[in-house]
Amino acid sequence: MSRSNDITRRQFIKAGALLSGGLVLACHLPFGRKEALAGQQEPFAPNAFLRISPDERVTIIVNKSEMGQGVYTSLPMLVAEELCCNWKKVGFVPSPVAPEYNHTQFGPIMVTGGSTSVRSEWSRLSLAGAAAREMLIAAAALTWKVDPAACRAENGYVIGPAGAKLSYGKLVKKAATLPVPKNPQLKAGKKTLLGTPAKRLDSPAKINGTAIFGIDVQEPGMLTAVIARSPVFGGKVVSVHADKAKAVAGVRSVVTIEAGVVVAADDFWQALKGREQLEITWDEGRWNTLATPVMHEQYARLAETPGLVARKDGDAAAYLDNNPEKIEAVFEMPYLAHATMEPLNCFVDLKKDSALIRTGSQFQTVDRAAAARVAGLKPEQIVFETTFLGGGFGRRGNPASDFVVEAVQAAKALNRPVKVVYTREDDMRSGYYRPMWYNRVEAALDKKGYPLAWRHRIVGQSIITGTSFESAMVKNGIDHTSVEGAADTPYAIPNLQVELHSTTNGVPVLWWRSVGHSHTAFVMESFMDELAHKAGIDPYRYRRTLLAGHPRNLKVLQTAAEKAGWGKALPEGHARGIAVHESFGSYAAQVAEVSLNKGGGITVHRVVCAIDCGRIVNPDTIKAQMESGIIFGLSAALHGAITLKNGRVEQGNFDSYPLVRMNAAPRIEVHIIPSNEAPGGVGEPGVPPIAPAVANALFALTGARVRTLPMTPERVRSAMAAENRPQA
Repeated sequence: MSRSNDITRRQFIKAGALLSGGLVLACHLPFGRKEALAGQQEPFAPNAFLRISPDERVTIIVNKSEMGQGVYTSLPMLVAEELCCNWKKVGFVPSPVAPEYNHTQFGPIMVTGGSTSVRSEWSRLSLAGAAAREMLIAAAALTWKVDPAACRAENGYVIGPAGAKLSYGKLVKKAATLPVPKNPQLKAGKKTLLGTPAKRLDSPAKINGTAIFGIDVQEPGMLTAVIARSPVFGGKVVSVHADKAKAVAGVRSVVTIEAGVVVAADDFWQALKGREQLEITWDEGRWNTLATPVMHEQYARLAETPGLVARKDGDAAAYLDNNPEKIEAVFEMPYLAHATMEPLNCFVDLKKDSALIRTGSQFQTVDRAAAARVAGLKPEQIVFETTFLGGGFGRRGNPASDFVVEAVQAAKALNRPVKVVYTREDDMRSGYYRPMWYNRVEAALDKKGYPLAWRHRIVGQSIITGTSFESAMVKNGIDHTSVEGAADTPYAIPNLQVELHSTTNGVPVLWWRSVGHSHTAFVMESFMDELAHKAGIDPYRYRRTLLAGHPRNLKVLQTAAEKAGWGKALPEGHARGIAVHESFGSYAAQVAEVSLNKGGGITVHRVVCAIDCGRIVNPDTIKAQMESGIIFGLSAALHGAITLKNGRVEQGNFDSYPLVRMNAAPRIEVHIIPSNEAPGGVGEPGVPPIAPAVANALFALTGARVRTLPMTPERVRSAMAAENRPQA
């Protein structure tokens, strides 16, 4: 995704409109006036982000998908802060798909991802709130025939001279007739809402069951379908015998589409039962011999050869080649599934000249365009409604729009409204995945024990090559997302070289929460820990020396260490590990406290996290996101692995792809660093440090280094045996 530019005030808001007696503000509106309905029936309004009704209700139209990250609260807070409204009167509606709601940094698409929701909308929504406030004040001043400078806004009212007071609801009709300020001014002074904990606006609907996720969609005349997909990536249907499937009660139709065989029934369970009765012959294609051990061998051979250079400082080769004193290590990480709690699904009602699609999407513009191509429609002929998402982690933001395309193909073949639903096994075995990675790292130390030279070879698939983003995000063969966190490391290493081998095979890969940082942080922070121990220097202090020029890294590192009691005694059999990493504009450090059971299983008792994400919107959301990221990353660190045998994914459900359960979750403490810096992301930065923090704690406890994820009991026992460490 090409980064273009932040919205400027010149681009901002040109007009307001009277809407059902309320005030609608429009931002950045070169086109799409009829598309930007913003939840209103009529009259239509252009590109609205804010609506105030005569009954005092303030509605924020949110252009980001809510997938658990709290965006339906944090973005309205940006508007409400500048609007000076009553927070108890604020609500939200999801936006339609329209150019006015495109991402402000990623180009002409509507997308939620990259931990950018608050970062990308801060300016635009703050200005929307400020403009509305100025218009309401102007309306009140006209009413009272006073200078607007003699008025102020407060808690949903405009206060005038001599205590005059009018509510926003009473002012919206007049305010909507006024010109939108070309250069609205943000409030001066201390914020009253931003930085304070606010209850999530979407919680009531999720608690009382009225929130509609994609899987909840029910429409009259709708069929529910499951798809029998090839057991091997890229396989095709040769023949299908469906008589037994069609005989299952409730099964209405069996059709073949590009992705496989669709069984459509009155409900999900009937469709699933029908699918079990299918007799399909597959052409498995060229990838039916894929096997994880073989791929590891291929990756290892590649890592012995020079790759494309992603960063080169000094001359690392001069210090490392033919140096018997150098330190070497190999780090391996497997394919990972997104494993969202809500499996993929998509509802499509396809008409001759229109379509309705309802699904949980992170990529509305791309998904709608893909649906239109399949349906033979124009994108604007498709009403694309975004439901709540039961987790995303990147899976619902696929440039290939796989689950949407399948559903449209199914609706087209069935000639009926249909909701295609994945089972957990479908989700786990039908792609897409975080790539498998192989990393070879070498280092030479100076006389004080600090890295003089560092060479890092990365081997794995590009998630960008072959997508529509390749031209923008792959430069000279380097997919930035493959090397981020390594090629841009802040550590002071005079001779640094990062190389990349981008592999190709039939496994579909996609961004996964924290993207490249999910693997590079494990390598960087684990190997840095090794070097510190090799030098005989405390790992915390070792990092501080190498990060001396980076105060934000130092601050989170120091905070996490102090709050965790770094250096203080722990119970017998416990140890701490530390890691720090910068990603998505934020800085995070974590200290993990672990112990080991008799079988080699790791118990993580406590994680202390310090986060500097710049200016703060809702501290409750930040804490929740850090906790979520830590549990997500810990699941991968201890359990997560997708493996292949005969081209088939061996895992299918949470019995073979476990997550950290409540009874195994550590106590998590989150400390937010106060900051006036630009806002950073919070959805993903909590993930990268946890795996190395746990691995480093394990080393501190046992003297054994586990360099392959997940850190299973078998790998822990093997590492301890290799170091001749006694096992309990």
